[in-house]
Amino acid sequence: MSRRLVAFSPAHVLKALLAPSMTALLALALAMAAVQPASAGPRHVVELFTSQGCSSCPPADVVLRQLAGDGDVLALGFHVDYWDRLGWKDTLGSPAFSARQRAYAIRRGDGGVYTPQAVVDGGGHAVGSSSRAVAGLMKAPLPVAVTLDRGAGQVGVGGGEGEATLWRVDYTRSATVPIARGENGGHTITYVNAVRGLTALGRWDGRPARFALGDCGAAPGADACAVILQAGSEGQPGVILGAAD
Repeated sequence: MSRRLVAFSPAHVLKALLAPSMTALLALALAMAAVQPASAGPRHVVELFTSQGCSSCPPADVVLRQLAGDGDVLALGFHVDYWDRLGWKDTLGSPAFSARQRAYAIRRGDGGVYTPQAVVDGGGHAVGSSSRAVAGLMKAPLPVAVTLDRGAGQVGVGGGEGEATLWRVDYTRSATVPIARGENGGHTITYVNAVRGLTALGRWDGRPARFALGDCGAAPGADACAVILQAGSEGQPGVILGAAD
């Protein structure tokens, strides 16, 4: 009876030894991915209430531009209309955004309505031109995982506590505006992520759910969109629980 001797090359031996380890590492990586929020998404939302007619706002607009480049932050510019009386009508402004700012102040009970004002995660506020003060309000990350699948036109919201409304925020990525009159007359300023409209996509009751995104960037002048999950209502906005962009 003959026996065949099989020769193994060093490469074959090394592959055989590493195969179980590689399989285990792959399984571990997949498991870690499963527990992470799909699309790491922004951890914070910064809303800057600003105006083209406000001379102290341009430095805050620069801060917002810097925040817009931070993947951990959804930076949104809400242009108010109450400075239009100074002789220049904000081309990106809306009375709805002035009302949103006042509603935040009423909910907080501090009466703080000014420009430039940054509201972080629907809660605390700070002078928008102070990047340090704004960063100081970024504490615990948003608690509810929100994912945005533009290809499928779907928004996924994970489970959590409380109730909230899911909003689509249509905005203009970049708008360069030559300002002819008012406090900033003679200057040309580039604004980023200027909000043009908010659309309610549905109510979330704490259970995992999916929502139709609708027409991203449908608001006049918008060319992009994000979504935010926010407690309260349009007239009484509360804390922001999650976001995706």
